[in-house]
Amino acid sequence: MPATKIEFSCNKIARIKDLDELAALLFPGSRDQQKVFLAIFVELKYARGQFMPYLRPLSEKYDFTPRILETVRSKMRRMGIIDHVSRFNKTHGYKEGWVFSNRFSHSLARLAELTRDFKERKDALQERKNRDLFRYL
Repeated sequence: MPATKIEFSCNKIARIKDLDELAALLFPGSRDQQKVFLAIFVELKYARGQFMPYLRPLSEKYDFTPRILETVRSKMRRMGIIDHVSRFNKTHGYKEGWVFSNRFSHSLARLAELTRDFKERKDALQERKNRDLFRYL
């Protein structure tokens, strides 16, 4: 299974202005994977209804191997950037294919919410629980 490591730094995130910089953040250290990410993202973005039945033709169009396409596709799916739609899904006319997913953005929003909530001081019981966490790590 390919690693889902991303370069998560507040400074890098603050400097992102374009899609290629997002690709470098999500796929650090592999320019080939960054290119495949861009190909999938751009083609899906401009596809009719932001729906693509197949991703395999992208490997021929952009001249990369089907193996790297599968690696990047699976990482994008695990992160929640894209999702596979079943042919039993009424929303997309019972067609099977690939669409953008909201899970990644919802997860990041949830992470931001958690960090705000964890910083709040609650009560003495919560403080005791927080201090006891050291015993279990």
